[in-house]
Amino acid sequence: MKSITKSVTQLVRPVLLVALLTIASLVNAAGMLDYLTDTDGKYAGPSVEDNIAKMDTDNSGFADVAEVRDFLALKYGNGYQKGILDRWEIAAAGLSCGTTFAKDLTE
Repeated sequence: MKSITKSVTQLVRPVLLVALLTIASLVNAAGMLDYLTDTDGKYAGPSVEDNIAKMDTDNSGFADVAEVRDFLALKYGNGYQKGILDRWEIAAAGLSCGTTFAKDLTE
């Protein structure tokens, strides 16, 4: 009898934990939706176009790597997503491909 009780207890604990985590996630998701939407249920935050326009400081019509890096540094602090932006900068400079053919084009 003790082994059955112990087995049931070991099974119920993880199930309760998952249930509590699910409920907490649903409550937080509902709160986040309330924050991001207006009274009509439409998204109230900045659009992708708005964010790109804020990044485009030289008014060229697009945001280059340096402008994106500056925008993210202002918003999240220096070094935010540094690895990704460094790789993007290398690719934008045409230095990311190590093949002989690409070296002829970039030199």
